[in-house]
Amino acid sequence: MKLIDIAQKLNNNTPVWPGDTPFNFSLNWSKEDTGSVNVGNINFSAHTGTHIDAPYHFDEDGKKVADLPLDSFFGNALVVEISEKESIGAEDLEDLDLRDVTQLLIRTNSWEDKSVFPSQITYLQENIGPFLKKNGIKLIGVDVPSVDPLDSKELKAHHSLQENGIGILEGIVLDGVEPKTYELAAFPLPLEEADGCPVRAVLIDR
Repeated sequence: MKLIDIAQKLNNNTPVWPGDTPFNFSLNWSKEDTGSVNVGNINFSAHTGTHIDAPYHFDEDGKKVADLPLDSFFGNALVVEISEKESIGAEDLEDLDLRDVTQLLIRTNSWEDKSVFPSQITYLQENIGPFLKKNGIKLIGVDVPSVDPLDSKELKAHHSLQENGIGILEGIVLDGVEPKTYELAAFPLPLEEADGCPVRAVLIDR
């Protein structure tokens, strides 16, 4: 069995959405001060690095993180590469063998330098939601910060995925990951009021 970490590392240089809360870790108390322990403080946006979006992120009546079904974030996941495209629609997925998988992870290769926030990404089209539901997919993951265009206000892909019961995992790192089926574990913290949450996304290659 091999564990493959597909989550971005978080540090004070991790890029975030322009204008959003920057990631910061600092020590409130040091071992030197307390005589026994270091105690840290973390401050960051719910959409930092590799993270999931809860429907509440884009729908006032949508579910929050702690209300999401855990089985969306664990199961057989197919990793595929669909690169050099402006957007990805249902027609790009028609030839995939989605039998016996419940998660689909797409490597677009459109966020080349993850030390800086991208100016343009490959995004998902609105017709992906119904296609994924028809094929029994519970979660889609992408290697970019959003499933929609970065300047979108309508968030058509977000809404389409929500309407079809598809979870959203953004900012995964699939560089060097062989396209095939793995087990995925990408659980968020049980945040009762949150619209999103960073996750430690791991592929299990058995």
